[in-house]
Amino acid sequence: MNTMLERVHAVLSTTPERWQQLVSTLPNDLLIHPPAAGEWSARSCLQHLVDAERALFPVRFRALLTGQDFSDFDPNEPHPDLAAQTLEQLAIAFAQHRQESLVLIQQVKDEDLERTVQHPKFGTVTLAQFLHTWAAHDLNHTIQAERALIQPFMLGCGPWRAFFQDHEIVAPNR
Repeated sequence: MNTMLERVHAVLSTTPERWQQLVSTLPNDLLIHPPAAGEWSARSCLQHLVDAERALFPVRFRALLTGQDFSDFDPNEPHPDLAAQTLEQLAIAFAQHRQESLVLIQQVKDEDLERTVQHPKFGTVTLAQFLHTWAAHDLNHTIQAERALIQPFMLGCGPWRAFFQDHEIVAPNR
């Protein structure tokens, strides 16, 4: 496996463990509280990761390997089945789906990385770009969740709050 594939695999393999640790350790009220009106809570981020792991990334991965163009994906589409699950169930589902995805990724050969398909918004994309996006997506939504989690602690920092200002989420003026 080349270095890029090893890095992607490393990121993708650690994300479920990070989420299981957050869910098993932090109180539910902290995980479900959105940081500001209209912003995603940690739970919302985890729900999105589960949805993407079962309906987006493996589907597009297989499409890339078989040369089938991508269809559009709406990340804001409601998923009542995910809303009904507990945080623990979501973390378990994410880990299970991710394990299946990691098996798929292990099949990639260096020559596969330049395979291309058409994305409905971005045009021609390669498997290498897609794999980078998958890893960045994981990290992005984990950071987003952690930014949501830091908000109530920042409020109690007193004079130290200024040290965390770059992470403060402020509700947009409407």
